Amino acid sequence: MKRLLPYLVVCIALTLVSFRAKSAEKGIVRGKVVEEVGALPIPFAIVSVFESTAEQPLYTIQTDENGYFKFINLKIGTYKVKVSYIGYTTLFVNEIVINDKDYDKNIGNLKLAAEQGNLNEVVISAQKPLVEMGADVITYNVGSSVMAEGSTATDVLKNVPMVQVDIDGNASISGKRSTRVFIDGKPSEYMTSNIADLLNVLPSDAIDKIEVMTNPPSKYSGDGEGILNIVMKKGFKVGFNGNVSVNAGMQGNTNANASASYRGKNYNILGSTAWRQNVGRSTSESYRTNLFPDTTFYYNQFNRAKSNNDGGNFRLGFDWDITPKQSLRLSTNYNINNSNSRSGNDFYYINESQVATRLRNQQNTGDGHSDNLVFNADYSLQTDSVGGKLTMGITANTNSYTNASSFGRSYAFPANLSPSLQENHNGIDNQGITFNLDYDKPVFKKRDQLEFGVAYNYRKNDNDLVVENLNYKTNLFVTNLALSNKFFYNENILSGYASYNYRKNGWGLKGGLRAEYTNVNFDLSTGDSYNVNPYFSVFPNISVNRFFKKRYNFGLTYSVRINRPRENFLNPQVNNADTLNISYGNPDLSPSYTHQMDLSFGAFGQKWSFTPRLTYSTSSGVIERYRIVNKNGVSENTYDNVGTNNRLALMLIGNFRPNNKISANGNFTVIQSKYISRLNSSLNRDGISLLATLGFSMQLPYKTAFESNLNYTNLISAQGRNKGSIITSFGARKSFFKNTLTTRISTSDPFGRRNNSSNSSGTNFIAQSYSRSNTSNVNLALIYRFTKVKVKKVVIPPPPKP
Repeated sequence: MKRLLPYLVVCIALTLVSFRAKSAEKGIVRGKVVEEVGALPIPFAIVSVFESTAEQPLYTIQTDENGYFKFINLKIGTYKVKVSYIGYTTLFVNEIVINDKDYDKNIGNLKLAAEQGNLNEVVISAQKPLVEMGADVITYNVGSSVMAEGSTATDVLKNVPMVQVDIDGNASISGKRSTRVFIDGKPSEYMTSNIADLLNVLPSDAIDKIEVMTNPPSKYSGDGEGILNIVMKKGFKVGFNGNVSVNAGMQGNTNANASASYRGKNYNILGSTAWRQNVGRSTSESYRTNLFPDTTFYYNQFNRAKSNNDGGNFRLGFDWDITPKQSLRLSTNYNINNSNSRSGNDFYYINESQVATRLRNQQNTGDGHSDNLVFNADYSLQTDSVGGKLTMGITANTNSYTNASSFGRSYAFPANLSPSLQENHNGIDNQGITFNLDYDKPVFKKRDQLEFGVAYNYRKNDNDLVVENLNYKTNLFVTNLALSNKFFYNENILSGYASYNYRKNGWGLKGGLRAEYTNVNFDLSTGDSYNVNPYFSVFPNISVNRFFKKRYNFGLTYSVRINRPRENFLNPQVNNADTLNISYGNPDLSPSYTHQMDLSFGAFGQKWSFTPRLTYSTSSGVIERYRIVNKNGVSENTYDNVGTNNRLALMLIGNFRPNNKISANGNFTVIQSKYISRLNSSLNRDGISLLATLGFSMQLPYKTAFESNLNYTNLISAQGRNKGSIITSFGARKSFFKNTLTTRISTSDPFGRRNNSSNSSGTNFIAQSYSRSNTSNVNLALIYRFTKVKVKKVVIPPPPKP
């Protein structure tokens, strides 16, 4: 018996340890996420549980159709829960203690407040999911990316799912023919003459998130098949805080920015400044075969270019909670850009016998400058205690652009051809004003939302072009009256909308109707006037969404969108910088309308998500560039309503998180396009477009993070195809001194320079173009923060004593 006693003690101890281990992992945290006003459940909200001192979550899940969530198998300890959802402020619940006696914690209803105009909630600087999927919107949380600091909006957009950025910095949504870029819900074209310039200087530090709207709500303008909405940080942190960062690259690209904000009891003041300098180098060549009944000849062109660009962005904002029911937000933005370019071109004229008969050399210079100033004011009033809200906003903008360029042409052979020198002076001024008045309110049992409003938009554009040619006999420049003119453009759009949103038992229904009255007129200094007949457009918007079995989501949407021809498309001023390939606008363009339908299905697990999406669209009067070649070999490039385009797109969007430190996301899009044209039989074509994005991020020990991204595009157009190379980027980030100092090293296209190719054809020509740019680069960034993050705590009270 004595010999058995030690074994018995060991068995009892092992049993107790086993019981203790099992009980240590039986902890439960549960609750419900609801709206602060109306207490409606919020399905699909992102809920994460953290150990009390951890920076990364243990688990991340989504609420079910009734807003409930539940974490199981938690060890004994202290935890915190984070709740976030698109359009609402983030909420933390701290000091959730799990022990043997109290292992099932019900933290009750967690109320999320609407994000707009709310200064009473504190935005928490904790890790959000990089990508959040909604029924009609994909949200990319910039703060969760390695590129969050020390880079620009253009850098960030290259990594956003479903977004592609071309070589000129223009962003668009995959599968959409036209995309508009908004900033804080306002159209960006009212803020700058060139959105690419603004995105290239807008600091990523100032961006909170980017919303990809594949089916924009009726509240937004009917322009564009999709909207990219860049939401700026509001700086809602108590006290004085901010950051400073510098970034330098081996190619000569540098940028620096600083931001600061001060939060008082009921007001917030924030400001930021940024400056960047870019150096660009590129080479390209094009080959055109000109086909005519009596002859065939060839034009080969070889180009080289170097550009230097610098610019600054300055923002200032003031937010004021006048009373608990009303708030005022004021902001202003000033953007400045300077550009300097030098390029050379060699043009070979080759006859039918493949013999070069002429070689023309051209040297080009260009110096540009732009200034953009925007002022915005938004007022919000809570009209009752059940969620009624009135908002009013006004935006005024002015911007100017000047450019001086020269084109010197000479001939290597034959020697009897005379040289020429041309100078262009271009000045563009834009002014605009927008006004909106919106009201929304729950109607029945606080499970729905009724919205309606009106808006007015006015835009004015003056484009003055003076072309001069050097008279070599007098050595004086003479104005070229055939190419010089002024273009005056005025646009007025009056719109109204109403929409209704209803949710119950996992079902969501949205319906809206927007009407817009457009009045456009423009004329030239030559005396030609164009008065486009005012037109009235109606844009229905319907969305049905079903969330079921706590992990599946089904969505169906339909909407009508418009692509309006604006000044850059309509202006008939001739650009003859390349006299063999001239371009101009088309004042006879008509608006293009698109009917688009989306069918989506989402499946979500604790470690993964998969969202396939099927899209069909049909566009009438499609506006695209259209090229013709004259008998003399001169190519004329303009815009036209080339015909009808039908598109069927399959998008596969997925995310995988094997643990709380690794995340991979990707999307693949294949688009079948078919053009049907009455303009020209050569435009009757169909083909496949491919787009792909792959991203990977990893949280490493010692506050280090790694991120990589890959992008590929291959797109069909009405007259050909544009093919890009694989674009890659890698970045690593490490924090020091309690996250006050961060260093980041990143590289773009480390495997080679970016290559792009295109081919096009018409009834009498075949053309191929190839280009290469110096995108291979290594950047080093340093970021210093003087931010004191204060978290709004929701502490669970201890249970009452028996």
